[in-house]
Amino acid sequence: MTRVKLTVAYDGTDFRGWAAQTGRRTVQSILTDAVRRVSGEENEIVGASRTDSGAHARGQVCHFDTTRPIEPERWVGALNRLLPADVVVVNAKSVHPEFNSRFWALDRTYAYRIVWGPRDPFRERIAYWTPRPLDQDAMRATAQNLVGRHDFRAFTEELDPKVVNTVREMFAVDVRELRDGATIMVRGTAFLRGMMRRMAGAILEAGRGKRDPESIRSLLDPERRDALTWPVVLPAKGLRLERIRYGRHPRDARHNCQDDEEN
Repeated sequence: MTRVKLTVAYDGTDFRGWAAQTGRRTVQSILTDAVRRVSGEENEIVGASRTDSGAHARGQVCHFDTTRPIEPERWVGALNRLLPADVVVVNAKSVHPEFNSRFWALDRTYAYRIVWGPRDPFRERIAYWTPRPLDQDAMRATAQNLVGRHDFRAFTEELDPKVVNTVREMFAVDVRELRDGATIMVRGTAFLRGMMRRMAGAILEAGRGKRDPESIRSLLDPERRDALTWPVVLPAKGLRLERIRYGRHPRDARHNCQDDEEN
């Protein structure tokens, strides 16, 4: 038995997210079908992050087990011949038999792209459009208040009853200037459902002058009051999973990231 790790990129516009759902077109189901057609086995695909409907990925990671004696690099070509144009296997490699794409991840990096200026249907497929330029200094000040280990319950949508810990650590939150927009880059241990899109929403509100960057501190306070104004959740189309990092010597990192439900 060999465990194979895949890195996958996809345009999430026409997918109902990563996770397999009966009767729905998802990345996991499309990829599972392709792997099974190549191997002739009932392989199960385990993903590192469960992006939601409309979100994209440049560096999603997953793994599966197989008894087929296929060289890792040959999986790339074999799978890409079967996959549709909006999902591509970037690379494949054999890994430790206990490797887990989800639980061995050290951190995850997401990007949220915002554009302004004349409307462009091609850009708006992968970005959130706003009519006027934003105050990027205010956006950066807001972003910096999100760095560190905090209780991010105020930045999530409905919680799965199994999720009891809403503390996450963000190693870096940056706003990178583009010619006609900005990209919000976030690297953290793991993310709650809707968390990245609500973080991007808070940064957007600051850029519009509708949120004081210092108000973020109140949202991250575990003793916060319900009267606080919660950040808007931006649409998934501007979100892209950039990278999942495992380190030079991958190992179980569950004590660092209890769960990842980002969408």
